[in-house]
Amino acid sequence: MTTEIPPLSFRAFYDRFNASITDIDCGEMCAPHNPNGIPFCCDICTAIPAGFITEWDYLREHTDLWHIWRGGECQDDASDPEELWNETPDHMLLMACKGVPFCEREFRAISCRQFPFFPYLTSEGEFHGLAYEWNFEEKCWVLSNLHRVTDEYRREFISLYDELLHLPQEQESYMTLSTQSREHFIGKKRSITLLHRDGGFMKIDPQNETLQAITAEELPKFGFYQQDKHTFNK
Repeated sequence: MTTEIPPLSFRAFYDRFNASITDIDCGEMCAPHNPNGIPFCCDICTAIPAGFITEWDYLREHTDLWHIWRGGECQDDASDPEELWNETPDHMLLMACKGVPFCEREFRAISCRQFPFFPYLTSEGEFHGLAYEWNFEEKCWVLSNLHRVTDEYRREFISLYDELLHLPQEQESYMTLSTQSREHFIGKKRSITLLHRDGGFMKIDPQNETLQAITAEELPKFGFYQQDKHTFNK
């Protein structure tokens, strides 16, 4: 598939996708559990952001916050940089920032803003809502507190991806990721949890893709956060 992306206004994207993901600072909830003392999503040892090539062009013109990920930036990282680059879609590249103390929130990449979620697409390509990166279940506080995700964040996420998914490259990337999600949860014999685009929560049977509404009280908890009680004072 061609790697050409039409001109995109990343400043406009950032401005329209700027809502807080939860009603509290979720980084303060997970950082105490990270040996590095910072939010897992901001830790290059845990998650490597990916950005559009044209997004990188925009960022490097407006800030020195970012650089192209070089590999070996985490002392204890045993991952193979070549393998990670090979897994990166052709229209994107891997990036790293200067770190939490230097964050410029107005120049957070789209991948930072959407983490830990991705647009879930059915096998027919229908965008049903927000699914999550399953590899972060044990680490990300948000994934054990999905009921705290703000309605504004959900609306902005859906609005942005209603537009971006018209790009064939993005459609293909998220079709692939959604397929991988179904395969993962089939292997785990679990359902996929979804923040539906029309509101509320659903569980998806990964084998036949049927949807079933669930309550906030039925949402899962993981890892460090299993002992936390659900609170619903949004």
